[in-house]
Amino acid sequence: MAKTRPGLSATKPKPGKKDLDSYTIRGTNKVVRAGDCVLMRPSDTGKPPYVARIEKIEVDSRNNVKVRVRWYYRPEESLGGRRQFHGAKELFLSDHYDVQSAHTIEGKCIVHSFKNYTKLENVGAEDYYCRFEYKAATGAFTPDRVAVYCKCEMPYNPDDLMVQCEGCKDWYHPACVGMTIEEAKKLDHFVCSECSEDDVKRSQNGFHASPASDAKVEPKRRKR
Repeated sequence: MAKTRPGLSATKPKPGKKDLDSYTIRGTNKVVRAGDCVLMRPSDTGKPPYVARIEKIEVDSRNNVKVRVRWYYRPEESLGGRRQFHGAKELFLSDHYDVQSAHTIEGKCIVHSFKNYTKLENVGAEDYYCRFEYKAATGAFTPDRVAVYCKCEMPYNPDDLMVQCEGCKDWYHPACVGMTIEEAKKLDHFVCSECSEDDVKRSQNGFHASPASDAKVEPKRRKR
């Protein structure tokens, strides 16, 4: 059964409504437009804000402003739940649309592509990333397969430190190769048990990349 969120269901525009180019978030000077990602107040104050992408802004004859949104789901909101490789700031772009009061918008945020997120030097409270689209009714993901790494054959979690073998160029979680995170941070180089120093010499001119894009093995530093 499709997940539902409080608010009005998406409906066709009624007479007297007109589209708006922008909306200023109540109590702030922040302006949002169609295409922007926003944080929306949940009905349960104990939960984190919902994240949505604004598709359309409209106002009715009584000056009530509504936004048509496409929801992002957190991993724990999906049918499969949160898994080990899901990052703390990971979201899924769903096929779930709603119409909500613009007054429920609490702030703006940025949902980066997975590749761009891994390049951030610092991750702020407003930074999220998305690498999957999600069908709320069926629990299906697009793409349905992604690259896996390490002995555990898990997709890359950008929050986790990984070390790269200088021979085969594969990436490993320290725990999966018998190291602590502290030990991994002190490494000058790493060769996995499947490779030899000869493999390293043959690959000296190899291309070093992180599991997502450029060389980056440290977990992201989050602003507080």
